[in-house]
Amino acid sequence: MSETLEQHIWTIKEHLDLLKEQYLSSEKPTDKKDYTLFNKVKEETGPLFELIEEWYQEAERFLKQIPQPTVFPLQLQNTKDNFELVLLHSYYIDVKKKRYMELYHSIHFVLNQLLDDINRTTSSK
Repeated sequence: MSETLEQHIWTIKEHLDLLKEQYLSSEKPTDKKDYTLFNKVKEETGPLFELIEEWYQEAERFLKQIPQPTVFPLQLQNTKDNFELVLLHSYYIDVKKKRYMELYHSIHFVLNQLLDDINRTTSSK
């Protein structure tokens, strides 16, 4: 299970970096109610919402199985929520850069903690 979780984490980190680049290089949409934009966002983000849900489920199961995890359930939920926010903010560009980067770094921090937990548990076996 930790192999799948680790793969999800690396995939999320890659997407997160791509989303950050998109946020930094895109212009704020002129009309947030544009149906074309909505369809584009829906199509492109659907798989990422599924990925983050799979990651969340895997991470919850993993943390229940290991002794002394460094990530807590509330952190997982907050990270999931933050990723969903970053996902949408990357298209609608409707949050200040400072807030966006706080969310971005917060997600990476928790993902890195999970990777540390995975490495700690696999090396102790």
